[in-house]
Amino acid sequence: MKYFLDSAKMDEIRYAYDTFGIDGVTTNPKHIMLSGKPFLTAIKDIAAFIEEKNLVGFEKFPVSVEVNPHITEADEMVKEAVKLAGICPNFAIKIPCTEAGIEAARRLEDMTIRTNVTLVFSAAQAILPAKNGFAFVSPFIGWKEANGEDCRRYIKDIVDIYKNYGYYGKTQIICAAVRTPKQIVDCAVAGADIVTAGLAVYQDSMKHPYTRQGIETFIDAWDHTEGN
Repeated sequence: MKYFLDSAKMDEIRYAYDTFGIDGVTTNPKHIMLSGKPFLTAIKDIAAFIEEKNLVGFEKFPVSVEVNPHITEADEMVKEAVKLAGICPNFAIKIPCTEAGIEAARRLEDMTIRTNVTLVFSAAQAILPAKNGFAFVSPFIGWKEANGEDCRRYIKDIVDIYKNYGYYGKTQIICAAVRTPKQIVDCAVAGADIVTAGLAVYQDSMKHPYTRQGIETFIDAWDHTEGN
């Protein structure tokens, strides 16, 4: 399973790449806002990082960049997506899971511009992106679980549907809005291709009280060993 980072902050992207070996980045308007930079500046900085690290090429390090959420018509989505895709070949264009969004994504994929259908909250919504051969689909986890839903079955249903019809591995499933290490595990067990989460979630996933206890036990033993 691949790890993508939810962020548009360059310090976080660099740290996550150098420390955890993240496989890509996902951004959205909120991530851009939190970066403190104008939209185009933020995504161009990510494009420059890709060049610096010799990661140019969609398969090497995909970065999801979202169209203006004010846009609701397919023609306008396509127009903006073409401009964004021209900035960096690694960019997948995030399109909302609406009727207009599906139309726009179909047209973009025909133009060899890869898309990520986002804001997916049901298995039913996840079928059309795969049927049409889009690059990514992003079922959201955290928002649903925050409202009392257990998302393990939801992700497993999507995986099973994709396997039933030969979509699995062709349209990659990005479990989005992942908020906890448990959700990472749930997505991995279900067979999702990718999880995308904030840096703090990946850092939390490396923590366990017994690991800390074990280190302290071994430090104490080391310090009491003759000759050390």
